[in-house]
Amino acid sequence: MIRMLFDLTGIDPTKVPLDDKETMSIFSSTDALGVTKEQINSEVGTFGVPEFGTKFVRGMLVDTKPKTFGELISISGLSHGTDVWLNNAQDLVNQGVVTLSEAIGCRDDIMVYLMKMGLEPNHAFKIMETVRKGKALKDPEKWAGFKKIMEEHNVPDWYIKSCEKIKYMFPKAHAAAYVTNAFRIAWFKVHEPMAYYTAYFSIRADEFDYEIMCHGKEKVKNKMREIDMAGNSATAKDKNMYAILELVLEMYERGINFLPVDLYKSHSTKFLMEEDGIRPPLNSIPGLGTVAAEGIQKAREDEKFMCIDDLQARAKVGKSVTELLSKFGCLKGMTQSNQMSLFANL
Repeated sequence: MIRMLFDLTGIDPTKVPLDDKETMSIFSSTDALGVTKEQINSEVGTFGVPEFGTKFVRGMLVDTKPKTFGELISISGLSHGTDVWLNNAQDLVNQGVVTLSEAIGCRDDIMVYLMKMGLEPNHAFKIMETVRKGKALKDPEKWAGFKKIMEEHNVPDWYIKSCEKIKYMFPKAHAAAYVTNAFRIAWFKVHEPMAYYTAYFSIRADEFDYEIMCHGKEKVKNKMREIDMAGNSATAKDKNMYAILELVLEMYERGINFLPVDLYKSHSTKFLMEEDGIRPPLNSIPGLGTVAAEGIQKAREDEKFMCIDDLQARAKVGKSVTELLSKFGCLKGMTQSNQMSLFANL
């Protein structure tokens, strides 16, 4: 996705400023996107941002309201760990016991904090390793020794109890790498929105459906309501589609529209960024597969199709494909065969 953003805009993603205030703001509000939380049904603007777009992590963002890059790294660690956020740091943050930056997020945080509290580096390292592997309670005798050392150095009781709940922790280097790439993509979402949505739909939107998503936001909202009402009984396809619908609705609310799918202008599989909007690919038509779409794209490179029969022969597609193309307005003015055109002219 980062490569495609570079190709679309000419902007080097590695040069994106990691202290951009507008980009940072979408992790705690929707203002920088020019939409309200009511318009997109979210208090934050991170739909489609890697690591921060899921409902679970968006909930973490709402709880913590991060303001710094370091806090985003903490959230990445918290979200990838097991029993690090849920039933642990989340309660401490909500109760006001600690701030996000003070909570244990990544495994490295433990060693650094304990060394600051005066523990010997060797002890700090061993405690970190014990906690991050979830062994604080699996080896009571060993943990009792570590606990005594921490108490002797005035490590708070909440900190020790938090360590005891953890089953797995994420390394900070991984979190930093994930957040760096996520922030770069978020920057494009804020400052180059058309390129962002074009890249997202091309790379990540496997369940994109032209019929549902490319005919205005009301149709999108209706589909989202339908899935919401179905709840757990919704199909796997619809559940997967929901995240894409959220992005499509957000795109519409930001004033960006889809252009009609076109027999000659649409790419077989990629969305195209044009001056007036985003052009969906041929395979976004439900029922029109990638093989058929690629066959059409290859065949049209030689010359325009003379008729529907010519399209079927040269692109090696069947009647069902041309019926789909006709349904969505891609074959307007095209006759079934040359012979019919000849007789019509006579």
